[in-house]
Amino acid sequence: MLQDGERHANDPNPVHFFSALLFTLFYNVSFFRHVLEVYPATLKNIGFLASLATGLTAAHLILFSLLSWRYTTKPVLILFLLLSSVAACFMDTYNVVIDHTMIQNILETNFNEAADLISPTVLAYFLILGVLPSAIVSWVRLEPVPWKKAVLIKLRDIGLTLLIVLAAVLIFSKFYTSFFREHKPLRYYANPAYCVYSAGKYIGRTFRQPQEPLHPIGEDARIPETDIDRELIILVVGEAARADHFSLNGYRRETNPLLKQEDVVSFTHMTACGTSTAYSVPCMFSIFPRAGFSDKKGRSNENLLDVLAHAGVHVLWRDNNSDSKGTALRVQYEDYRNPALNPVCDAECRDEGMLVGLQDYIDAQARGDILIVLHQMGNHGPAYYKRYPPAFEKFTPVCRTSQIEQCSREEIDNAYDNALLYTDYFLSRTIALLKNNTDRFEAALIYISDHGESLGEYGIYLHGLPYAVAPEVQKHIAAVFWFGDSFKIDKDALRQKADLPFSHDHLFHTMLGLMEVETTIYDPRLDITHK
Repeated sequence: MLQDGERHANDPNPVHFFSALLFTLFYNVSFFRHVLEVYPATLKNIGFLASLATGLTAAHLILFSLLSWRYTTKPVLILFLLLSSVAACFMDTYNVVIDHTMIQNILETNFNEAADLISPTVLAYFLILGVLPSAIVSWVRLEPVPWKKAVLIKLRDIGLTLLIVLAAVLIFSKFYTSFFREHKPLRYYANPAYCVYSAGKYIGRTFRQPQEPLHPIGEDARIPETDIDRELIILVVGEAARADHFSLNGYRRETNPLLKQEDVVSFTHMTACGTSTAYSVPCMFSIFPRAGFSDKKGRSNENLLDVLAHAGVHVLWRDNNSDSKGTALRVQYEDYRNPALNPVCDAECRDEGMLVGLQDYIDAQARGDILIVLHQMGNHGPAYYKRYPPAFEKFTPVCRTSQIEQCSREEIDNAYDNALLYTDYFLSRTIALLKNNTDRFEAALIYISDHGESLGEYGIYLHGLPYAVAPEVQKHIAAVFWFGDSFKIDKDALRQKADLPFSHDHLFHTMLGLMEVETTIYDPRLDITHK
């Protein structure tokens, strides 16, 4: 019995144990599904699989023990239960991974995009695996124990748990050697362990790093006096457009009927530098190649738009997606998700609305070159059926739900391809606008998607998997160039490069070359259009 005035804590050990067991059994279905693909449930593997389940339970137990004290036990467990229930839903349903980049995507997602992801399945997971066990945790009475005893109990339990884990690793060392060395991606699916690690990584990269001053680049950029022709280039940043669904690249369906009528060059082997908008967009406008790029470098260094502005180019960014991910902070920016700006809105604001009033902007620039960036909503999933007006529903039947895992592959492909048809229309309208200005400008369209998309292959949907394990369809992207007749470029030479491997790494220097900007940072070897 406690003496009067004796300080005490709660004894949550039974709650910790049953919570840890609950997480292993019900919140890690995706983890064990992927493990079983590598280590099938045969007699040879059954002992290792049991030890893995024990080890995962032990990891949860240690995590909860470290974070739970007198006033934090219930809040900590309830927070993990609620968040992990949603994470489990998306991992089980779409086969995604909750890494630090995915956390960044979640935090930067606007309400409309988030609403597309809310479904009966999400609500069911949240209620059954989130709210229900949270209510039980809040109802359980925790017995008080002295603080010193509570600390000793924690040390004892953590020590015993570590001994059990160590014994399991030693007994099945042959399995664990391959598990940790050869199958590292399996740990990405551990819930909430990897989610906690990823959250810490995101916080460390975002908030704990000192704010660095912005490093200027290309301050020597200029347009040479010999360049008397004005350039007008519209750079369309696509969304989730995979190369193998463009009929220009040989896809079985006609998804580019209007672009086919134009003199375009489609690059069949273009690769994205990331698998999410939050990473790819800053990366593709950065001077750094994918191998050398990081979120920190993207935030602390000027990008392509800044260099063009140094050279006196008029730069305008119109956005119908989430935002520019920090890329357009120092140039003119207009948000076309807003019906007050975008006059073409029905179920949602359409990409073609970004073209309205664009001629007035062009006419208002009496001198100098112009770059206009149009950031599409494009094929943003999972609600592909919302990404196009009804007139573009050519391929039927379509998947009319955000729960695309419940649809057939045909229905998903149909909805996705209809959205590509609308992009084809949008790009053809953009080319028509440029054609109206070829008497005054060297006009060009550069279309390049930010990343690709999984449509159910191998049970994987959407995008955002870590680059090292992401399927090729999330990295292999659509890219199309068009040039007006007055643009001084060898189109035949460019067509000969159409099947060569290029990537987002080439965009920075290609745009400088097309704008005829002179600067010491320009590398002609990375300019796709350079002879």
